[in-house]
Amino acid sequence: MRDHSEQLEFMEIDISEDIEPASVRIPDRSSLANHSREAYIQTGAVLSSEKRFVEEARRLAEVIGEETLSVPFMSYWPTYGVMNDAQLRWYWYWRTEVRQGNYLDVDLSYLFVHIYELINGIGWLYPEQGYEQLKQLWIQYRERLPQLNTYMQEWIVDFVLVHELQPRLQEVMLLAGGYLPAPLLDKELQRIMEGNASDFTLEMLQRYYDYDISLNTFYRDGGKAVMERYIPQVMVVAHTYMKRTQPHGLLPEISLGAERTMERTLFRKAVYDESIYGRSVSFTYFPLGEQTDFVQRLTRIYRCTENKLRELLGFRGRLRGKTLEPDLARVIERYIEKAYALEQTETAPAPVIQIDTAKLASLQEDSEYVRKALTIEETEHSGFDSASEAAAESETIEPDQDKMPAAPRFTEQQEDPSREQANLAATTSIEAEEMNELLEAKSSVESEVQFLREDAASAKIELQWDESVSASLQQEWHDFAGRLETRHVKAVQVLLGDHVDAELMRLANETGTMPALLLDEINDIAMETIGDLLIDGDRIAPEYMDVFEHVKRC
Repeated sequence: MRDHSEQLEFMEIDISEDIEPASVRIPDRSSLANHSREAYIQTGAVLSSEKRFVEEARRLAEVIGEETLSVPFMSYWPTYGVMNDAQLRWYWYWRTEVRQGNYLDVDLSYLFVHIYELINGIGWLYPEQGYEQLKQLWIQYRERLPQLNTYMQEWIVDFVLVHELQPRLQEVMLLAGGYLPAPLLDKELQRIMEGNASDFTLEMLQRYYDYDISLNTFYRDGGKAVMERYIPQVMVVAHTYMKRTQPHGLLPEISLGAERTMERTLFRKAVYDESIYGRSVSFTYFPLGEQTDFVQRLTRIYRCTENKLRELLGFRGRLRGKTLEPDLARVIERYIEKAYALEQTETAPAPVIQIDTAKLASLQEDSEYVRKALTIEETEHSGFDSASEAAAESETIEPDQDKMPAAPRFTEQQEDPSREQANLAATTSIEAEEMNELLEAKSSVESEVQFLREDAASAKIELQWDESVSASLQQEWHDFAGRLETRHVKAVQVLLGDHVDAELMRLANETGTMPALLLDEINDIAMETIGDLLIDGDRIAPEYMDVFEHVKRC
């Protein structure tokens, strides 16, 4: 038996087999940890238990365990030193299985030991690997061991900050159900609004509304899923639209000296050696959640979005309160109308195809009749050729009229059966040839249409303005023009013409699409560049017609 006396820090608890570990609650270990630190400070051995754990963990990092029986283990401060031999054997086997992606059931104390290894830099070569292992432990055991969430949502944030994996905060927040410490949430929202605005989520934005959105009836009665889909899209639209008049869009202006610096203690309540990454990590952030105007605007955007969706979904009642600026509200409502209509089109059930079995059987009979007729035609042609040869030979021989049998005669009412079959075969052959010619002509036309479409697509056409106004246009319009495909440019030209409906339909047929989809594509590009819908209904919006008066015609 190995001697554990040197490593026994606090207490060792032996749990008999008749006690179920799940029924024993693990107390908050912070008070015990503080007591331990004080005791070691008095003896001059500050944090020696953490250092000793890390040294032993490095030595045992590559141990591979063989299959063994599960042994209960529960400790207020779990380390290798408080495990007995059976518990250690189970731990090595469980850790080996976990590293291979097999997440066996395990007590929380075993799980903590492996987490301590990872946060102290043991068991991985690159920080991304360590992050992925921590994330998978959290995902795999969060339902089986709910107590894990409280610790992991803090420790994995510390890991991200220490190793400068800030883009992972978005994923951590989703795993934590929208939770991030307030300063980090401010910092993450600022990063998104300054970069990729498409990363907005409803969970992230909930903190910035001035009331609890989960209490209203629409949210509770099925609206949550709808808002989760639409709020991120609407935020991108509003943010892009606001950039037309404000450089930072919805983000408030951040003046010099307005940012704050926060010192965050690392891996609290964990067995962590502070000499590895330090006792704390610092970062700067701008307190967005404390900006009243910012919070009110985001709340009004939410209210505007919910009211429009209530209208479209036929939900009674509207949210009251201060409303958005009319221009921004109009942009949001028009976008939701278009997006909702497109969504309804995409989710509409496909038409049900029913086969008329009687007609199918009739067609099969006709097909079999034609096949037999073609077979008869081939046979009759062969017999006719033989008869012709025989007739040609008979012309050179003088027949003996007395010995020749009389040839059968047929009246108009009684036609020769062989001639009838030959006529039928000849008619069927002509019909087959005509059908082949029609198929060949159709194939030729389709090939020509496809060629014309490919030829038209290969000829790139760009939207251009007259030189007199091109230089004075805002950059967003040049960005818009640069994103347009040839079909979009042609559609804009059609919208500026006299016969819009007919020409738009013709263009849609040429490019293999529909007019509505073509215009929606242009509006999508407009939302991403100029921040507004360019086309209202099936015409260019009146407020933008002055921009297109000087567009060069093709």
